[in-house]
Amino acid sequence: MVRSLPVVASLIGAADAFQLTSLHRTQSRQPAVAMAEAVEMDPLVLSKYMALPVEGKIQAEYLWLDADGDVRSKCRTVAANKATVDQLPDWNYDGSSTGQAPGDDSEVIIKPRAIFKDPFRGGDNILVLTDTYTPAGDPLPTNKRVAAVDAFEGKTDEEPWYGLEQEYTLFNLDKITPLGWPQGGYPGPQGPYYCGAGADRSYGRAISEAHYKACLYSGIEISGTNAEVMPGQWEYQVGPSKGIDAADELWVSRYILQRVCEDFQVHVTLDPKPISGDWNGAGCHTNFSTKKMRAAGGRTEIEKAIRRLGARHAQHISAYGEGNERRLTGLHETASINDFSYGVANRGCSIRIPRSVEADDCGYLEDRRPSSNCDPYVVTAMVFETCTNEKGEELDIKPKNQAMA
Repeated sequence: MVRSLPVVASLIGAADAFQLTSLHRTQSRQPAVAMAEAVEMDPLVLSKYMALPVEGKIQAEYLWLDADGDVRSKCRTVAANKATVDQLPDWNYDGSSTGQAPGDDSEVIIKPRAIFKDPFRGGDNILVLTDTYTPAGDPLPTNKRVAAVDAFEGKTDEEPWYGLEQEYTLFNLDKITPLGWPQGGYPGPQGPYYCGAGADRSYGRAISEAHYKACLYSGIEISGTNAEVMPGQWEYQVGPSKGIDAADELWVSRYILQRVCEDFQVHVTLDPKPISGDWNGAGCHTNFSTKKMRAAGGRTEIEKAIRRLGARHAQHISAYGEGNERRLTGLHETASINDFSYGVANRGCSIRIPRSVEADDCGYLEDRRPSSNCDPYVVTAMVFETCTNEKGEELDIKPKNQAMA
């Protein structure tokens, strides 16, 4: 039967409309790219496997830094009697999946540098901090550890000590809402949260406590922790640690923090200004001293080092982390990123001299400029090289001291 042209046109139009409707429905069913709210796994189920006895062998979790400054890892079995830095084998990974090598020549070599006890598997199992090389043996551009080791090995008589204050911020898995904050809103203003206690102001203490104990177990020189000024923000301190050990330990502590937050199904960020507005940012204040600074009358050496830091302010700022310009505004216990200053007990300065140094006439300085996401290899080595350079330029500057109350 031959249909009339109007009927055929009507049928074609209906078919097109059906196709468009079907396409719309198909598109609406496509999953959106977003974080899972939670991936539930019963730790009791895992525990029965983790309790199985193993003899003669251990698990070694190799850690390395990727192109974005995140710590990645994978595990291998090694003989228990060969679990030392000098006996552990080199290994490799796919650098094309970490932004560190092309796909047609993707192998990156990792070399063991330091060992820590594994707080997640327990027993004799270990975390192995490594650094990264090409197959030809050249350090990758992201491997800042090599230059730091060279800097410290050149002046062992200086005996550099560090205390690194790592701040971090906890978020729900949506990566939008800080832990404890109302969805789509804000908590009360800053004031009661710093070192506070109570369900209405202390958000994430279980993570801080778990991380603290895990670091102690691992052998990291973690020396303390506290809730910070912004709700959902915390800090821990690593040190005193000597030379390259300080940065090694901070990197491993960051990995442990990520693993602890994984267990608690909470997102952690080292962004230096995770929430804009009238909220504190996150830094990695770097406390530093040499043997001369710690000796009687060492304050003279401290102020000399500060003037050298001032003369190289721009170079240090450029190496102190990404996004620091959002944090160093001159507000919220920071100095402006464009200015250099120092003073006794003054947290609004670039460099703070503690009251104890004023009283004892010796001790250490605190560089308050490094951001929470800084590379501690770069920061510790740069502070060391600048402060101990006897021929280094010194900025003509006076302190902004606060009178003792």
